[in-house]
Amino acid sequence: MTAKELRQKYLDFFKEKGHAIIPSAPLVPENDPTVLFTTAGMHPLVPFLMGEKHPLGTRLANVQKCVRTPDIDDVGDNRHLTFFEMMGNWSLGDYFKREAIEWSFEFMTSEKWLGLDPRRIYVTVFEGDDDAPLDQESINIWKEQFQKAGIEAKVTEDKKVDYEKRIVPLGKDDNWWGPAGETGPCGPDSEMFYDVAPENGPVEGNFEELNGPRLVEIWNDVFMEYNKKADGTFEKLDQQNVDTGMGLERTLVTLTGKENVFETDIFQPILRKIEDISGKSYKDEENQKPMRVVSDHLRTATFMIADGVAPSNVERGYILRRIIRRAVRQGKMLGIENDFTPKIAEVVIEEYKDAYPELEKKKEGIVGELAGEEAKFRVTLEKGLKKIKEIIAESRKDEKISGDKAFYLFSTYGFPLELTKEIAREHNMSVDEDGYHEEFKKHQDLSRTASAGMFKGGLADAGEKSARLHTATHLLLAALRKVLGGHVEQKGSNITADRLRFDFSHGEKMTPEQIAETEKMVNEAIGKNIEVKCAEMTLEEAGKMGATGVFGEKYGEKVKVYSIYGFSKEICGGPHAASTGELGKFRIVKEESSSAGVRRIKAVLE
Repeated sequence: MTAKELRQKYLDFFKEKGHAIIPSAPLVPENDPTVLFTTAGMHPLVPFLMGEKHPLGTRLANVQKCVRTPDIDDVGDNRHLTFFEMMGNWSLGDYFKREAIEWSFEFMTSEKWLGLDPRRIYVTVFEGDDDAPLDQESINIWKEQFQKAGIEAKVTEDKKVDYEKRIVPLGKDDNWWGPAGETGPCGPDSEMFYDVAPENGPVEGNFEELNGPRLVEIWNDVFMEYNKKADGTFEKLDQQNVDTGMGLERTLVTLTGKENVFETDIFQPILRKIEDISGKSYKDEENQKPMRVVSDHLRTATFMIADGVAPSNVERGYILRRIIRRAVRQGKMLGIENDFTPKIAEVVIEEYKDAYPELEKKKEGIVGELAGEEAKFRVTLEKGLKKIKEIIAESRKDEKISGDKAFYLFSTYGFPLELTKEIAREHNMSVDEDGYHEEFKKHQDLSRTASAGMFKGGLADAGEKSARLHTATHLLLAALRKVLGGHVEQKGSNITADRLRFDFSHGEKMTPEQIAETEKMVNEAIGKNIEVKCAEMTLEEAGKMGATGVFGEKYGEKVKVYSIYGFSKEICGGPHAASTGELGKFRIVKEESSSAGVRRIKAVLE
């Protein structure tokens, strides 16, 4: 089975079960200020999991683009990735445990769908604690499913599994999802594992030891039954949701019997291009790590740039810069001296353009950003590699590169800390990271939130601030169109706990008078305390009523149109304030260039 076939089978199955198929949201979260990237399919749906009505109903499914960055340094082994696709289906207060588990089992085992052998499936459930009881309901449903396949499934009491004992109760660390922050929706989950080595005889032994090498997780059904409150206690949610996730890459490895994801059709075309450019073979073991790093990182970079991320020294831009530069350095280890990153991106675009048409639309920008960043880094890479050799020789007796030297490599040669750490490790040395970060503080050059959450509060805490700032962007766009002209269109936005950032099409710097007029218009709308009204309709109907909207490919068949009478009509899926009077005072902090023909405003509500 190919990745394309697996994607389509999943969507077809849940369409048959009454689910609306929604497009993948962008990698840059629009309504969640707690994370830098979309890390799971549920992130874009948080407002709806919290009770907001989705325009396409209570049953949804999609394949979501995701990025997770904590394991960047591990990419190069046979399993870690930075970009991945998560197949997911959701019930927003509709069906619950029975349907979720029955459909999971049907999709996995039916010959019409994946056709997996039910005798090779093992499952885990929540074992219960002081906050919530043993998930007996899930246990009973799983027993029924196995019974249909002629298997008498029993529950393990000591975490040891065998042919009969294939339902394993585990604690919160393994079988509880959420909340995403310190508060919010959460609940028990049930995970499905597949025996990938039946040729080694019966599955017998401790589940935790078999988990990974022998039993590989392929699916997770999360049952959002609870809300975690600020005082640490749990209460039952009024709307009980199902949130499931099935990693496309991991599932494909299981289905094809390959040893790792790099052997599947996902990576083969990319690896062939790297072989062609480098003149080296992936079969040679010494080439495998650098080729995997290049293929993973440039696949991720292609998707990031398509969703509006540009290389920089802060936040998302820093992550992007870091992975591009790591790819360039690994390419150099393969003997690639010429500009190669755009060539790899072109292969990625070709392979994914049907599933993600935005890649083809943004091709010119993707290729340009990669070429520019690679050229910029190559100018200093050679000198930097010579310098780090000197530093390693000087620091050999301490077995550690000092923080000031690590920062010098960054500020002078563009070496991200992680690249310095990677080279140090190759010489059995470490880096004084605390000293490095102290140097950064002095220079105030880099956001240290690059790989961490953007603030500690949960999504529920962030929701009110996010809704107010999100509503303010509607007023800002309307004001800009009045002050600067009808050519102004939204080119991107980002909301954190404290401010909004808004990119828009305009060819020149705004004058102080234009900034003041824009600010005044927004505050006038706030002062009038106008109700924010929401209506659901088709995209065509929204267009006829004059609603503005961006990124057309992200919308489903039905959309929400938010109207602020006399000011704004806009297609949007995010959380909103009930009226403009809730917003407070609007102030533009900065107006600057974002890219050619695009300006950027940063603003706050006080």
